[in-house]
Amino acid sequence: MTAPPLSASPALGPLLARGALLSPFKRPRPGAAFSGGRLVLPGLRVDLARLAAYERVCGFPTGDDALPITYPHVLGFPLAMRIMSGRAFPLPLLGLVHTSISLIRHRPLPATGTTYELAVHVDRLVPHRRGTEAVVVTELREAGEVVWESESRYLARHRTDGEVPEPAPGSGEPPLPVVDEWRLGADIGRRYGAVSGDRNPIHLSPLTARLFGFPRAIAHGMWTAARGLAAHGTPAAAHVAVDFRAPVLLPGTVAFAAQGGRFELRGTGGDGERVHVRGRVG
Repeated sequence: MTAPPLSASPALGPLLARGALLSPFKRPRPGAAFSGGRLVLPGLRVDLARLAAYERVCGFPTGDDALPITYPHVLGFPLAMRIMSGRAFPLPLLGLVHTSISLIRHRPLPATGTTYELAVHVDRLVPHRRGTEAVVVTELREAGEVVWESESRYLARHRTDGEVPEPAPGSGEPPLPVVDEWRLGADIGRRYGAVSGDRNPIHLSPLTARLFGFPRAIAHGMWTAARGLAAHGTPAAAHVAVDFRAPVLLPGTVAFAAQGGRFELRGTGGDGERVHVRGRVG
């Protein structure tokens, strides 16, 4: 079911607050189901100042009349939060972990002179070995044609019945060569939160991150994906898949490794074998 079209993008602050207030009353369990409808925002025009700020924070070149491949996710995030912060959504918003994103850009996306339609829905809930994942689908249309689409997975941890097997071991691909090393400041979470609207407290300061079990603030998964793709590059029409495997603590240092259509963000020093983010571009 599609709800009446939205007249504007929802404000994220009230949605995050509502989700936080309702989270303690939600008890995720195996077999949960949800059909929460579809939200549509027509007549969407890109805010060029916000886009430029996003490009600077994530390392994309500024001034091009084209959206970075990850930017439509930022546009769709408030719609996803409106669905997932609602009473009917069975998983608590607090504690949801973004585990992966797969996205397709069918062709370049102009930043100016174009009006888009944005649509978001929770496609399904699926069992995970550590709980339940919500599969969120976002589509960007121009003149009725899908020009960009994505599937994000968000995990709510809870006890399971143990029927979901552990993932298969790695394919034995050779390790990627390190091509750069990035020093990440303590303010990356606050800077990305300002341009994306995602001001989850785990990203903002050590104090608020400790309330959720992290020793320091952690980088947004979508910032790590965007930063990696900005360094790697993507063709005009591209299919990208990114797995968020371990949090990146702030401040910190990560190694950027890449070869062919693969890239990783890995730990450095004694943490050098730990893979934080793994991506493929095709």
